Amino acid sequence: MTPAIYLVKGREKALLRRHPWIFSRGIQKVEGKPELGDTVDVFSNNGQWLAKAAFSPQSQIRARVWSFEKEDIDTEFFVKRLQDAQAMREPIIARGGLTGYRLIAGESDGLPGITIDRYQDFLVCQLLSAGAEAKRELLIDAIKQVFPTCSIYERSDVSVRKKEGLKERQGIIHGEMPPSSLVIEENGVKIQVDIVKGHKTGFYLDQRDSRQQAMKYVEGKSVLNCFSYTGGFGLYALKGNAAHVVNADVSQPALDNAKANAELNGFDVSKAEFLNADVFKLLREYRENGTKFDVVIMDPPKFAESKAQLNGACRGYKDINMLAMQILNPGGTLLTYSCSGLMETNLFQKIIADAALDAGRRVQFIERFAQAADHPVDSAYPEGFYLKGFACQVN
Repeated sequence: MTPAIYLVKGREKALLRRHPWIFSRGIQKVEGKPELGDTVDVFSNNGQWLAKAAFSPQSQIRARVWSFEKEDIDTEFFVKRLQDAQAMREPIIARGGLTGYRLIAGESDGLPGITIDRYQDFLVCQLLSAGAEAKRELLIDAIKQVFPTCSIYERSDVSVRKKEGLKERQGIIHGEMPPSSLVIEENGVKIQVDIVKGHKTGFYLDQRDSRQQAMKYVEGKSVLNCFSYTGGFGLYALKGNAAHVVNADVSQPALDNAKANAELNGFDVSKAEFLNADVFKLLREYRENGTKFDVVIMDPPKFAESKAQLNGACRGYKDINMLAMQILNPGGTLLTYSCSGLMETNLFQKIIADAALDAGRRVQFIERFAQAADHPVDSAYPEGFYLKGFACQVN
């Protein structure tokens, strides 16, 4: 008999709207003895069947819905989800000439806790939930069926797994070991990716559309690319005929890769700098020295991993955007982003407005940005929207 959970009265409303999360406080009782990652039937308080979900006894998200249909969570289930995800992305791949893209975006693709990115013929998986871990072998079998020519590499080396009672894991699952440098292409730009040692699954695919949009602001301009990593925004700035681009990051290997990427694309490297520096300190130094730029690109790492960190994140975003505004020439452009899912767009806009007051600058919001099109947001799962940005004119 399949274990079951019964919800507190009224908590079925979220599932009837097809939201895929069930929190611990929403569960009235548990029948059977489901273990970590086991599939359970979900019932309302009065016994109405609602969904099939993966049980996670150590997480505040106690269960994540696999399906709102009475179907087996087997290999064929995963095959269908993978095929649907690939089909949805085919036009996106064709438009951008992509050899690197997000194939599975977790709950937004109906596979909670599962991220899969494709880099040429390497599929890189992150399994972040107890259910994903429990169904790991079925998922791998499905990937082999749908993408028989691809190798599979795992990057489940993320601390969030601890919340699910899981250990971190990384390594080859199937096929060949990825090379230390794999070249992908997007919008005609070539980028080297290190699947094994790179950030996330190797690269920040989610900023692809924003990188493309940034090009229209840079022609003939001096550009400061903060938190540059392997130079993504800097490459597009060079492609967009920027006069000069400074890439700033604390990682020398990332900067070396950024320079190699510029050379790989045949860009004029004499127009670029690759500066090993703490961005917060660098901005203050530029302000004190009177150094100015026409465009500042501000794409920092996630400042808020939890609600408890949100206030501190707000202060961090305000400080760094204030400093950016202070080193912009009048009429300059600030391209600023937040990848913190807990940072709502309206709050981020307010933070930038507060930063403008502190900087003594007038700021006009002229364009909004979001995560790339291969990172969809399911209508029933607004939490899938996490990356937001603005183009601001600063006077």
